[in-house]
Amino acid sequence: MKKKPLIFLGIAVVVLLAIYIGLTFFLGSVVRAGVNSFAPKLTQTKVELQGATISPFTGSGSLTGLTVGNPEGFSDNPAFSLGHIHVQVKPFSIFGDYIEIEEIVIDRPEFLYETKLITSNIKELLKNIEKFSGKGGDQPATESGKPIKFVVKKFRLTNGIARLGVGPAALPVPLPPLSMDNLGVDKGGITPDQLAGEVMKNVLGGIVSATGQAVLKAGSTVGAGAADAAGNAVKSAGEGIKKLFGK
Repeated sequence: MKKKPLIFLGIAVVVLLAIYIGLTFFLGSVVRAGVNSFAPKLTQTKVELQGATISPFTGSGSLTGLTVGNPEGFSDNPAFSLGHIHVQVKPFSIFGDYIEIEEIVIDRPEFLYETKLITSNIKELLKNIEKFSGKGGDQPATESGKPIKFVVKKFRLTNGIARLGVGPAALPVPLPPLSMDNLGVDKGGITPDQLAGEVMKNVLGGIVSATGQAVLKAGSTVGAGAADAAGNAVKSAGEGIKKLFGK
């Protein structure tokens, strides 16, 4: 008789564990499907998120394998890949006026920075996002028809790399850490395209700043007769930046 309570307890634990795993898989699938459906409309490029897991109880989750394609007129390589993304969502905030994201941490993202005359692939992506916002694009919405909005308390991008140029001669340039706090707080929440636009503006600024420093450094270390593939890549990127900003 004493064994029955233990058996029932064991069954209850298994059932609860199955529910937890099922909810986590379900939420992750919803996030993955949402990103793969909405993001290409936002950037006007190919976007793919390979995996997502979200805990229904703690709000902690991770996204893996997110790649964003280059805009039209640039190489067939991805414009950037974000590797591992940690997300901490405030539980049950999905039932409020906006989803409160306590933290987003993107570690080791890689950006391909291509310049062309007076523009770049990253700048064109930003233009596509702003164009989508200006036209009032088809935003993700709740069942009531209201657009889904977010508040991001803490956003961090760490250990990023921008690769200047395409192919074996591409030069990797470390990016400065990016920190942004309280996004959308003063507006009562912002839509996904507004959030993406804010982040991309700062990413573009970081790439340009890091590239400019690399050009200056290369100019003092690479002579005219000793320019190797890396030096040539830096000089080429430098010329692109001069044209981009008219300096």
